[in-house]
Amino acid sequence: MEQGEAAPPAAEEKGEEEDDFGYRLFPDRNKKPQSFLVRSLFTFHNRCQLMLRMTLDTNPYAQLLLEAMKQSGCTVFNDRHFSCENCDGCVSGGFDSATSQIVLCQNNIRQQSHMNRVVTHELIHAFDHCRAHVDWFKNVKHLACSEIRAANLSGDCTLMNEIARFKFGLKGHHQTCVRDRAIRSILAVRKVSKETAEKAVDEVFDACFNDLEPFGRIPHSKTDAKRAYKDFQNRDRYNANL
Repeated sequence: MEQGEAAPPAAEEKGEEEDDFGYRLFPDRNKKPQSFLVRSLFTFHNRCQLMLRMTLDTNPYAQLLLEAMKQSGCTVFNDRHFSCENCDGCVSGGFDSATSQIVLCQNNIRQQSHMNRVVTHELIHAFDHCRAHVDWFKNVKHLACSEIRAANLSGDCTLMNEIARFKFGLKGHHQTCVRDRAIRSILAVRKVSKETAEKAVDEVFDACFNDLEPFGRIPHSKTDAKRAYKDFQNRDRYNANL
């Protein structure tokens, strides 16, 4: 899940309280879809759709992930797999595994660079959902692994983003950022204690941090992502000629 800058409230573990798996953050998920005419009248929705199209057409992070998913048998269609909706103020997007849809929070995404990052983050979750048997609802380690990968590979923790958040350090800061954002994401969508979230992240961190598929590297910038996309395309051509 891609978060806004506001920290989500930590939830206490309560055995008797049913977990809603974060759906409370996306209230439009439970509403009847509006007609195209009605949706077209809302500026937020129009802006969201335009920025989404720009991301899918021009962003190398998203383009690589879309191609990787297609090769894995999970072709992504704009109208089917993306939904611009109003959300809680603490989130920018989410992946709904029950419907295989990426939710983009049209009321919280205001800049193209933010849209690029949110789409990439959620596409990594969708890619994980496509290639692996991820138990999103019952296995917190599975969720932790995908959140680690999304924070690591989407550009969430680039130096410029961290400076903009007034968070920056020297040695090992990228790993610290990835760990912190993975924990925050788990706390936003699961009713678990902070200790439980931290334990899940720490137990799978090394393996999931080093799982760089489909990029083959950590793309620290758009230039890195373009190189990764080119390498991915060349790898595909090489495999096709074997």
